[in-house]
Amino acid sequence: MKRVIAVANQKGGVGKTTTAVNLAASLAATRRRVLLIDLDPQGNATMGCGVEKSQVVRGSCEVMLGESDIESAIVPIDPAGMWLLPANQDLTSVEVRLLTMITGRELKLRNALRTVREQYDQVLIDCPPALNMLTVNALVAADSVLIPMQCEYYALEGLSALVSTIGQIRAAVNPDLEIEGILRTMFDPRNNLANEVSAQLIEHFGDKVFRTVVPRNVRLAEAPSFGRPAMFHDRESRGALAYLALAGEMLRREDEARAPERLSSVS
Repeated sequence: MKRVIAVANQKGGVGKTTTAVNLAASLAATRRRVLLIDLDPQGNATMGCGVEKSQVVRGSCEVMLGESDIESAIVPIDPAGMWLLPANQDLTSVEVRLLTMITGRELKLRNALRTVREQYDQVLIDCPPALNMLTVNALVAADSVLIPMQCEYYALEGLSALVSTIGQIRAAVNPDLEIEGILRTMFDPRNNLANEVSAQLIEHFGDKVFRTVVPRNVRLAEAPSFGRPAMFHDRESRGALAYLALAGEMLRREDEARAPERLSSVS
């Protein structure tokens, strides 16, 4: 099943880019064709994939402004076996331009993706840490939203705002948008507050909370400075193994969702 998944949380520092990069690499390791779209002007996902953001000539900015077709801007990422639409600080100008448009400003990314969407099994979009027009474009283009979050008090408030925005996008322009899942990141089971917030998440969101939990891990933090996903920095690290487990959990969920369709077609 070909899916576009926005990795979003307006709160910074929750492991959003770490999740986008490492989940993309982990899905690619299962022989899926994966495209990672960097939609954050900070360009951290671009750097985390080993691409120098200052050298980007064509990327998300040019694609969103219609100055480049998306095929020409996508670059292969080796040895991860995935593809990247890079970004840098030029993407800030897109936000300004979008705000001046009267119509169609929320459809730019969806329209750009139409020509390549069927070429990939999974498209992951790394959103900026804000509920701005770039994030709105990602939510309009996506089938679902993966929400990384730390288990702390302020994260719950941010989650409520994001869920409200998802509801508004669903009502206005993308009725099929759903929550892919909530991923607990930087989790420390020795922290009582973290355990309490985790329990609240499961109580309110049920099976939308991934069973996989990403722990605090030095190797995950180190990997971006080497320009590669954690599984190519230290495959046996707890962080790398967690994202491989997350990819497996997502694929199992996908298979379970498709099982009724297969049974009905057989009958």
